[in-house]
Amino acid sequence: MIITCPHCGDRPIEEWVHGEIPVVPDSITDPDARDVDRAYFHTNAEGDVREAWFHLAGCRRWTTITRNTRGYV
Repeated sequence: MIITCPHCGDRPIEEWVHGEIPVVPDSITDPDARDVDRAYFHTNAEGDVREAWFHLAGCRRWTTITRNTRGYV
């Protein structure tokens, strides 16, 4: 899979580290509980998912990508 970096151009997926950007409910007010939800409770949704990708082996910058989990899109 190839990811287009806004700074480096098309790069292989092996250069990236990524994760889902979760939506934590506003009802959770304890900062520690919010961090636990953010780190461990992913929606694993089918379809379009917004993720943060870090270009570890390139420019070392974050970018937000919307990825479709139904295939390699």
